[in-house]
Amino acid sequence: MNKERNHLMLQVSDLHVEVEGQEILHGVNLSINVGETQTLFGPNGSGKTTLLMAIMGFPRYQITDGKIIFKGEDITHTTLDERARLGIGMSFQRPPVVKGVRTRDLVVASMRAETAEGEVDKLAGQLNMVDLLDREVNRGFSGGEIKRSELLQLMAQSPDMVLLDEPESGVDLVNMGLIGEMTNQLLQKSLHRTRKRSGLIITHTGHILNYVCAGRGYVMINGVIISQGESMEILDCIKEQGFEECRTCQR
Repeated sequence: MNKERNHLMLQVSDLHVEVEGQEILHGVNLSINVGETQTLFGPNGSGKTTLLMAIMGFPRYQITDGKIIFKGEDITHTTLDERARLGIGMSFQRPPVVKGVRTRDLVVASMRAETAEGEVDKLAGQLNMVDLLDREVNRGFSGGEIKRSELLQLMAQSPDMVLLDEPESGVDLVNMGLIGEMTNQLLQKSLHRTRKRSGLIITHTGHILNYVCAGRGYVMINGVIISQGESMEILDCIKEQGFEECRTCQR
C-alpha cells in the first residue's frame, strides 16, 4: 500500500455539537485516512447529518468542545467557505431549490480552477445532465435528477474529502446504477495506489454499498458512536438484528 494513503485526511476528536442550544453530538471520535471511504449508519434523528454539517462548517451547528483536523490543519472554527476552498465537499439528503440560478452557473462556480465551458458539458454528459444545465437548480427535478445534480457539482469541485448524506435517498432503480457508478468515479475507486480522495457516506438502506466499496463503518445512536467495524458486516447486523444490537459489533 502507498505510504501516503496511511496519512490522516480527517480526524474528529471528542466532538460536541449544539443546535439551537440543544446538544446533539456528545463526544464523537472518528478518523479517515487519505484514499479511504467510510460509512455512517444510524436511525433517523441519531445525529448523522449533524456530524456532516459540523464537519462542513454550517454556522447553525455550534461546536462547543472537541476538534476537527483536516489534512493536518485545525479547522474547528473556520468558516464553511474556507473549508470548501481547503477541499471539503458535501452532497445533501434534501438539497434546496435555488431559484434564479442556472445549474450550469452553479457548476462553474463550484470548480476549484477556471475551466472551459466544454468541460462542464463533458461532466454533465457523464451524468445525463446536459438537458438540465440551463434549468434553475433542482427546480422541478426528480429525486434521481437532484442526486445527479449534486454529484455533478461535487465532480466539478473535485474535493479531497467527500461527505455524502444518503446518496440513494429518493433514487429509483434506473438512476441508482448511474449514481453508484459515478460515486465510484468521484471517490476514485478505480484507482488503487494513487487514490487520494476520501469519503464519508451516510446510508440508511445500504444500497450505495452495492456499488461503492467502503471499509470501516460506524453506528451512531443518540449522538454517540456505539460501535464500529467493517461496513458490510455492520449492515448485515443491522438488517438481521437492528441498530441496538450493533453494540455487540464493537471492534
